[in-house]
Amino acid sequence: MTGQHVGTNTGEKLHAALVSILASAILAISKLAAGLFTGSLGIMSEAIHSLLDLAATIMTYFAVRISDKPADAEHHYGHTKIESIAALAATGLLFVASGWIIYEAIHRLRSGSVEVEAHPIAIAIIVASIAIDYFRARALRKVAKDTRSQALEADALHFSSDMYSSMVVLLGLGFVAFGFPAGDAIAAMIVSVFICKAGWELGKRTIDTLLDTAPEGAAKRIEAVAESVAGVVAIERLRIRPAGSILFVDIEVAVARTRSLKDIAELKNELIEKIRAEMPEAEVTVIAHPRALDDETVHDRVLVIARNLGLAVHHVTVQTVIGPADRRTLAISLDLEVDGRMPLIDAHQIATQLEDAIASELGEEDIEVETHIEPMIEHRLAGIDLSGPELQAIEDLLQSGARSVGTVRDVHDLRARRTDEGTIVNFHCRVDPRMTVEDMHQAIDEVERIARAARADIRRVIGHAEPIGVPHPERSRI
Repeated sequence: MTGQHVGTNTGEKLHAALVSILASAILAISKLAAGLFTGSLGIMSEAIHSLLDLAATIMTYFAVRISDKPADAEHHYGHTKIESIAALAATGLLFVASGWIIYEAIHRLRSGSVEVEAHPIAIAIIVASIAIDYFRARALRKVAKDTRSQALEADALHFSSDMYSSMVVLLGLGFVAFGFPAGDAIAAMIVSVFICKAGWELGKRTIDTLLDTAPEGAAKRIEAVAESVAGVVAIERLRIRPAGSILFVDIEVAVARTRSLKDIAELKNELIEKIRAEMPEAEVTVIAHPRALDDETVHDRVLVIARNLGLAVHHVTVQTVIGPADRRTLAISLDLEVDGRMPLIDAHQIATQLEDAIASELGEEDIEVETHIEPMIEHRLAGIDLSGPELQAIEDLLQSGARSVGTVRDVHDLRARRTDEGTIVNFHCRVDPRMTVEDMHQAIDEVERIARAARADIRRVIGHAEPIGVPHPERSRI
């Protein structure tokens, strides 16, 4: 879809540029002939103005063709700034023309020897020029707005100034016709003022683009959008650079470091979509920096530290211990999972690294960090489903354990697999829905302890608790 859109814009801009070239050529030749025929400096100034417009529109045509080429290995942001360069060159030509016209007008006013004829053909050419400039400036302005083309905007500005300056020339010829020949030179100088004004406005916008000046108000609009996205803690950096019809936006935001990578990716996508909804011309790049927030708990900070080290931890317990003389000690204990085949000396080094990182991060004067190292089964075990009497024996054992605990009921959906490292048992059960997660976990652990004490071959028991009275979906078993 993007490629089709760019192609359509390019064709529209090229057609507008070609029509502009044809109109400029016709007007320039007509005005030059009329100026030479009548000796009018005003018409000559208009002819030179039109010749410069012709050169500018030719540059615009080639600039448009080049500017819509896609980015490549050497031009990472595309070729859109060629339009700004073409517009800047056209601006330079405007000032050159203005200088010559002013010089010649002053010379004629001083000498007073130049005769000017207000011929009807010359007047007709100027009137036709005003009409043509009006319609092509309006057409170019519309295409420039639709395609956000600086080069076509420059052309539209040229032709608007041509229209008004032609009116001044027509007024000067009127003064000549009524016996005031100096009116032609004065009209030419007024035309130069129009040209300089147009050149100044165009040049300022073009230089702003080449210097990557952000459009007025763009930063505040983007900041407002970013601040509206939940999860954006702060805007750390915002850079905006226009390039032709595209606005490149690079924004760096701070997010809570406790967020998952998936959450951060979704936040970035949401931010990009909202900025593009506000500014459709924007090409947005978002960088998210994780930051520690004031409301992080010690538990959160420990998990972040372990995650940054690529370690798996669980059963994190945080205590504030009050000792003699009300001395407070922050005591942290946790289970650290490592490869069960790892030598203890390596596992101990990893545990020490984690403990030191936690102590350094928390910065408490009195802090204790204790790790319980346990094996993590990282490799995939080959298992054989147990059935018949073997499976029934394990089910009877779990039912007995559940009755012993008292709060665990209805052991069901039992699966047991024999592996090289022992029997792995999975089961579902039901408990009171008002029971806390902590109490539920202790009850399931007690059932597991009873089962493992009764059978040495059981390596692990995983119990899934369901609230009594809440239906559960049927599970497929392969």
